[in-house]
Amino acid sequence: MKYIWLAAASGLLMLFSPGAKADDIACISTTFRLVGANDKVCISAFDDPKVPGVACHISQAKTGGLKGTFGLAEDPSRFSIACRQVGPISVDISKLADDEKVYSESTSLFFKHTHVFRAVDKKRNTLVYVAISDRVVDGSPYNAISTVPIMPWNGR
Repeated sequence: MKYIWLAAASGLLMLFSPGAKADDIACISTTFRLVGANDKVCISAFDDPKVPGVACHISQAKTGGLKGTFGLAEDPSRFSIACRQVGPISVDISKLADDEKVYSESTSLFFKHTHVFRAVDKKRNTLVYVAISDRVVDGSPYNAISTVPIMPWNGR
């Protein structure tokens, strides 16, 4: 019963947490499983909710098998992120928080998530996106980084 309450609380926290909502792009099978879904890498895209003109793509490993089929598997903390300027950026970066969570996705039934934070490198006029897992592995969380230098946009 304790785990049901924990799962419900985790779901509610995710439901009301700030950040962007992702669009699922595609999943590529990586390991064949005789029983249940295959292991795969799934690609999602999201727009920075406070910086129109920036889009990020994140790929994440998803565990298959019977547990994965029923949503009970813990996905590994392996991911990659790429963010790009896809339109004009008119936001004043000096008014953005120094670091802010812009995206979060649950990667297990109980309290494991991938988060994306935006940091601002004002000196270089660049937005820095860092993806991390909140599961600590060997003393530190897995992480990945992508940068978006803010450039003039000519509508191409």
